[in-house]
Parts: sequence; C-alpha cells; structure tokens
Amino acid sequence: CNMATYLSSYPMVYLMTQPNQTSQASDSEAPIHRNQQDIRAQNQAVILAAAEEEFVLQSYRGATMQGIADRAGLPKANVHYYFKNKKNLYKMVLRSIIEEWNDGLVTMTVDSDPKAVIEKFVRTKLHQAFVHPNRHKLFALEVIGGAPYLHDFMSTTMKEWALDKSQVMKTWHEQGRIGIADPLQLLILIWATTQRYAEFETEIVGLLQKDAYDKQDEARAADFLIPFILRGCGLE
Repeated sequence: CNMATYLSSYPMVYLMTQPNQTSQASDSEAPIHRNQQDIRAQNQAVILAAAEEEFVLQSYRGATMQGIADRAGLPKANVHYYFKNKKNLYKMVLRSIIEEWNDGLVTMTVDSDPKAVIEKFVRTKLHQAFVHPNRHKLFALEVIGGAPYLHDFMSTTMKEWALDKSQVMKTWHEQGRIGIADPLQLLILIWATTQRYAEFETEIVGLLQKDAYDKQDEARAADFLIPFILRGCGLE
C-alpha cells in the first residue's frame, strides 16, 4: 500500500494527539537542555578564572592543564573537553580580557559628548584594573614577550578599534570640541595610567602602606586622573 493508505489506517485520535505528545516531550527536555547549558557556562567561567590566575603566577610556559584543573577544582578531562589544549585556553583568556577592556568606548561616535565619553572610559578602565588586576598583568606579560599568541589579533581587530576611535576624536578636534590633536597618544596615556594600578599592584599597595586595595583607592585614583586627563583635553 502507499503512504496515504498506510496513514489512513491509523485511528484519527492517534494522528491528532501525536504532535501534542512530541510537544510535551520537548517541553520536558527544555529545562534539561537549559540546565546543561548553564552547567557548561559555569564550568567554562570557572576554568577561565583559574587559567587566568595560573598563567599570571606560572607564565604560559610554566602553566599546565593539570595545574589549571586543580585550581578550578575540576578533573583535567573537563578542561580538555571545553578548551582542547593549553594554547586554546590561553588565547581565549587573552581575547576575553581585551573584549572587556574595549567596552568603555564601544558606543563612541562623532555625536557623543567628548567629556562624558572620556570620563566614562577612564572610570571603566580604572574599575577593571582594581577589580581584575590579574587580567592586566597577564596581558602585560604577553605583550612583553612579543605577543606571540595575540600578534594577529592586535594587528587587526585591536588596531582597527584604536584607529576607529582615534578618527572619531580627530573629528572632535577638527570641530573644536577637544584640544587633543593626536588622540592615539591619548588612548595610550589612558591605558598606561589606569593599567599601572593593576600591573604594579604590589608596588602601589606598598606605597599606600596597605595589604590590598579598597574602594577608596579606586575613587582616589579616579578623582586625580579624570580631572588631569580632561584638562589635557581642554575639557574642564
């Protein structure tokens, strides 16, 4: 018999209820799928945080997948499952750091308020330096070593980002809205002054005669740096 004849031999009630049964099965599987996604995301976040610390303390050469797994409190097989190998994990940590750093200027356009944008960027960079100092330290170590694992990324994505933001600020300068004629130097200055608090955390904490940073230290740095940078831009 053909398929039409074959299907017509089924009781109508079966044909009508079949989609509902599938829907019910899908509905019951959805929470399980979401739970698996949550577990995966949580494990990846734990591994990335552990890797970040391990790479800072041991360097890329000295860090091991076993050491990262021990720091994360997970079996080494889990680390390999999510990130395959140490090189992939290292590059993922570095890329996530840079993407977070650049968030402060993502929405900057020629129509933006220069003072508001620059102040927000400095505050964002300072906050990241105080809250996640290891990320800045790791990036610094990579660059000092010649950026072997980020050379392509830095010469394309990061370079394009910096040049794009510089062009916006050049337009501001041409419009008489900012006093900086070389905005790339401004970006370098902001990176240097804010990241210093992370990269030389031990030195600065010692100068402050403390054991660790607190919220007052971040506010103190912002209160000094922001007016200083804005004055240099003619934006008092």
